[in-house]
Amino acid sequence: MATTTTNFGFDIPQSSDLVKNGATAIAELGQDIDTKFAGLTINAQTGTTYTAVKADGLNQIVTMDNAAANIFSIPTDATYNFPIGTTLVVYQKGAGITTIQAVTSGTTTVTSAGAVSAAPVLARYKAAVAIKLAANSWIVVGAVA
Repeated sequence: MATTTTNFGFDIPQSSDLVKNGATAIAELGQDIDTKFAGLTINAQTGTTYTAVKADGLNQIVTMDNAAANIFSIPTDATYNFPIGTTLVVYQKGAGITTIQAVTSGTTTVTSAGAVSAAPVLARYKAAVAIKLAANSWIVVGAVA
C-alpha cells in the first residue's frame, strides 16, 4: 500500500494488494479510518511561536503552553491550502496569552469578534476555533478577548 489519501493519509490498497491478500488490505484501511476518527489528538506546543500545519486541521487540538505571550499563526494558501471549512482548534494552556494571526497579514485575513478583530487573543484556559471561510480568509470564534 504505497499510495495515501490526500487529507487523512489513509493507506489505499492497490489492486495487487487486494489480489495477494484482500482481507488484510481492507482490514488495514478500516483500522486507519477508525483511528483517525476516534477523537481529537493533541499537538502540544511549548514555544512562543507556532505555525499551523496540515495535520492540525485533521482532528487535532493545538495546545499552546508557555508562560510568555505566544503566537499561533495561520499560513497563506500558497504555503498550505487548507480546504475551505477546515477548523483549527487552539487551546491556551500556559500562563501567557496566545495571539492568533496570519503568517502574512497582507495575504491572509484572520478576523474575530474580539476587541481587536485582526488579532484575536486567548487567555489561559481558553479555547477558540479558526474556520476557513474562503481562500486566505479565516474567522476565529470562541473565547477570544
